[in-house]
Amino acid sequence: QVQLVESGGGLVQAGGSLRLSCAASGHTFSRYVMGWFRQAPGKEREFVAVITWSGTSTNYADSVLGRFTISRDNTKNTVYLQMNSLKREDTAVYYCAAGDYFRWSQTDFDYWGQGTQVTVSS
Repeated sequence: QVQLVESGGGLVQAGGSLRLSCAASGHTFSRYVMGWFRQAPGKEREFVAVITWSGTSTNYADSVLGRFTISRDNTKNTVYLQMNSLKREDTAVYYCAAGDYFRWSQTDFDYWGQGTQVTVSS
């Protein structure tokens, strides 16, 4: 079991930046692939970014490529999502998740946080 707690969400103007954090506890953090997903109002939850156990490989949704950066610090049991050049369409609840494989389907992730709200205003 691993417990995940996201933080860092909030209200930001379009073009601004936010950094989300996800703190893990309960199990060996470094053994998990970590991902970020998001769910906008009235839409299904979608993949945003994923990072391997060591942090050497990442993958991003096309909609955030070049604007968002996923990273992790295994000494702090934390994964981050740096979000730059935010757009209104980035407004969503952002979830971090932990899984065993470097994949980006929701079904590949076993543990989820409670989510943090990101709202981008124009």
